[in-house]
Amino acid sequence: MKKILHVLVISLLVFLVSGCSQKSLSRELTISAAASLTDCMADIQEAFKGQYPDIALKFNFGSSGALKEQIAQGAPVDVFFSAGKAQVQTLIESGLVEEESTKEVLRNKLVLITGKDDSKSLSFKTLGETDLEKLAVGDFGSVPVGQYTEEVFKALGLTDQLKDNLVYAKDVREVLFWVETGNAEAGIVYETDAKVSQKVIICDSADESWHDPIIYPVALIKGSPRLEEAKLFTAFLTSKEAQDIFRAYGFTPQE
Repeated sequence: MKKILHVLVISLLVFLVSGCSQKSLSRELTISAAASLTDCMADIQEAFKGQYPDIALKFNFGSSGALKEQIAQGAPVDVFFSAGKAQVQTLIESGLVEEESTKEVLRNKLVLITGKDDSKSLSFKTLGETDLEKLAVGDFGSVPVGQYTEEVFKALGLTDQLKDNLVYAKDVREVLFWVETGNAEAGIVYETDAKVSQKVIICDSADESWHDPIIYPVALIKGSPRLEEAKLFTAFLTSKEAQDIFRAYGFTPQE
């Protein structure tokens, strides 16, 4: 009898722990976010937790193009926070995102950087006249910062002049890293990425007429089992508390 009772108690405990675990997991949001959001999302996560302590946030950072491909291939993602509108639009056209669920949250700027101790005087307009051996840029085909960079080069007629000097990175943080470590003499990144580094300086800012607006949209992934939690998170991103955090990191909240 004691043995049977012992088994029943253990079974009950396993059931209760399993139930609590499943409940906890059901309140965990998986968010795929652009690499340029890495730093500010730590503060966003903490602020969100203050309002919704029972919802855990799990982040997956990378190039928006790579994240888009992961979602298209069925990765279990609830929210996509992209550094470009094109990547979200592709998912809308594929039926993976409802257009009504998207909202534009942030804006950013494009800047030219060099290492902190570099003595070169550079500007976007004079890039074709310099003796740079390696200029780091995001991949033109899949990385938003690279796509904006390509637009700038076309606007200034620099594409052919610079093509042999470009080294292509998988995301904006890799561009930044290459310049920080001296593996590239200069690079083109978002203003927010340059500002979080103590190892680079901003030489010039791209005129916004040279490229499409740098807008960060957020979208809910269709079929997410945590849709209500995802809606709470995306709504929080446009709250005053979140916007103050974004401003502190150099972003401009989208009106």
